[in-house]
Amino acid sequence: MNELPQQLVNGLLLGSMYGLVAIGYTMVYGIVQLINFAHGEIFMTGAFGALTVYAYILPDGTSMWVALPLMLVGAVLVAVTVAVGAERFAYRPLRTAPRLAPLITAIGLSLALQQAVWAWYPGAKSARTFPSIPGGPFEIGNVTIQTGDVFLVAAAPISMAILAYFVMRTRTGRGMQATAQDPDTAKLMGVNTDRIIVIAFALGAAFAAVGSVAYGLKYGQIDFRMGFILGLKAFTAAVLGGIGNIYGAMLGGLVLGVAEALSTAYIADIPGMDKFGSQSWADVWAFVLLILVLLFRPQGLLGERVADRA
Repeated sequence: MNELPQQLVNGLLLGSMYGLVAIGYTMVYGIVQLINFAHGEIFMTGAFGALTVYAYILPDGTSMWVALPLMLVGAVLVAVTVAVGAERFAYRPLRTAPRLAPLITAIGLSLALQQAVWAWYPGAKSARTFPSIPGGPFEIGNVTIQTGDVFLVAAAPISMAILAYFVMRTRTGRGMQATAQDPDTAKLMGVNTDRIIVIAFALGAAFAAVGSVAYGLKYGQIDFRMGFILGLKAFTAAVLGGIGNIYGAMLGGLVLGVAEALSTAYIADIPGMDKFGSQSWADVWAFVLLILVLLFRPQGLLGERVADRA
């Protein structure tokens, strides 16, 4: 299991999940210059939306292959609803306020969403079991792909392809790029910037929802605190790649995931470093990587290409 190809695959899969969530951070920042620290909790609400479909809406005994697409729809609907509501009622009134005001609001909204799920979702005071995909694991050469990662293998590249096509080829996508470059000029040219901002929040939430379903399938359980650390890691991935750059968000996620997997697998083999290779230290190494990138390349791995800041 400690062979390099296996660890690289583990890291790429983990990084794909980080990248899906990081896209939401980078899209919103690219357009409204806002770090939406509630995005991790939007990711969390998506997971509970998927669980609600499986546990309370679908009949008992429904095949997971039938349930999974419906769970994904539920996750996206819940996450997008929360994100659009947050934009309309929490962030839009503060759009012209000093930057510290929406930042504090985002932190407050994050805590409010956590506590709302903890207080009102049935059984959420402890971890809830998430349904799993039957079959597996699957062997490809010397690499093992766990059953819970099968969804992520398909979802991550498809999601990125859809996003790239949307941003580069559609009228709305070009409007997002124009708004990111110069919102005032875009408005003068007929772009409805309010609508563009709402779409950015909704798209980011949709990708976070896909990531939340992947998380539940991968780890087999979800809880109301799951968005906090993963949200910080996704933000780290966005900064690593160059915040405001959608391709950088996914690249940053992949780099972060590989670094986390390799540090967990190999640092413990270094004499005197055994305790630093434990899973509990994986989060520490992720943020050490962030510090190094900020010291030596503060603009991120891909910089901030203005045309792609949507």
